[in-house]
Amino acid sequence: MLSTLSRKMLMCITGLFLSFFLLIHFLGNLQLFLPQEQAHLQFNAYSHFLSGNIIIKIVSYVLYSNIILHALDGLIITLKNKKSGANYQSDQRGRASKWYSRNMGILGTILLIFLVIHFQNFWYVYKFGKPPLDENGNKDLYILVITVFKEWWYVIIYVISMIALCYHLIHGIYSAVRTLGLFHPKFVKWFKTVGIAYSIIISVGFALMPIYVFFTYR
Repeated sequence: MLSTLSRKMLMCITGLFLSFFLLIHFLGNLQLFLPQEQAHLQFNAYSHFLSGNIIIKIVSYVLYSNIILHALDGLIITLKNKKSGANYQSDQRGRASKWYSRNMGILGTILLIFLVIHFQNFWYVYKFGKPPLDENGNKDLYILVITVFKEWWYVIIYVISMIALCYHLIHGIYSAVRTLGLFHPKFVKWFKTVGIAYSIIISVGFALMPIYVFFTYR
């Protein structure tokens, strides 16, 4: 059985790994903002490279395991806090803490539901479905992404999920730095500012992708 500290450490490590992955994923998806023909060519070449690279495949398994561990660990910590009466909503710390720090479980649940939908629409269809093929005979992930992003309901779900992601990251990065002992009083404002900036840039950037596609590809 893992101790409370060990679970918090696991939560921090998996969370920071996922935060780093988000940055890589974000940079790759920025190609969607390129002119249509260029975006189509580059995005498919990028996705084809990732799907056929053995190192990327290994990293993907690490990613999947991190998502599962992070979600399970978060669930266990939340349930233990509620059982011990230490949950944020009932410990009278509402005035001292932000609402999102008291509702990380809810934010995490929203993100987990989003991931299930996201994986089903893209990862599952790309791996096991019958996506269209491009002129080179490769699976056309670009067309798949554009098709999904043209659905208004998915754009709304995506944007709401990115709002949840933003607050989840703001609190998560701040807590992870403190738990890992990297939080020095002299650098409090610096760590907090960098964490907030990263969270906003990543979340707003991702949210703008389906919005851009929805209003551009009509």
